Amino acid sequence: MQDYEIVDLYWARNEGAITETGTKYGAYCRKIAMNITANDEDSEECVSDTYLSAWNSMPTERPDMLAPYLAAIVRNHALTLYRKGHSMKRGAGQTALALDELFEVAGSSSTEDMVDSSILAGHINNFLSEMDAKDRMVFVRRYFYVDSLADIAGELDMTESAVKSLLFRLRARLKDYLNLEGYEL
Repeated sequence: MQDYEIVDLYWARNEGAITETGTKYGAYCRKIAMNITANDEDSEECVSDTYLSAWNSMPTERPDMLAPYLAAIVRNHALTLYRKGHSMKRGAGQTALALDELFEVAGSSSTEDMVDSSILAGHINNFLSEMDAKDRMVFVRRYFYVDSLADIAGELDMTESAVKSLLFRLRARLKDYLNLEGYEL
């Protein structure tokens, strides 16, 4: 089924929308949730919550592509669940590592405030738009999808060391870019 047909089902309040979304994007959403939560039950909960959120919040500007819309929802649910489960301890998984890497760029005291800011999101989007395709893919896969270095390296025919070095350079570029935009980091 095409995305526009699935969106039409949501707008018609047809429960088949959930079934079709699960068929087409269930594995995709589970992978994103699993990358963040590293727990089967939690990732399934996030996927179920994603379907409910999509049902309740399908935008009036009907999305042409459901994948990024669903990815943002499942990612937010997974990060919320992850934070709840790890609020009193520091996790050793990919999520903590990836977020720590990115948060080093934004400083330590107001990082959460900045990440929640739509202004910062706009600056990061502008920064991403200036990157070449490969750099952007590495950055997004690591910091949005929370993919492991090994997964990124395997998909892009790079070594883990090369991915790690590239991410280090990209974080430095992001820090410089944010400094130019007026963030004192």
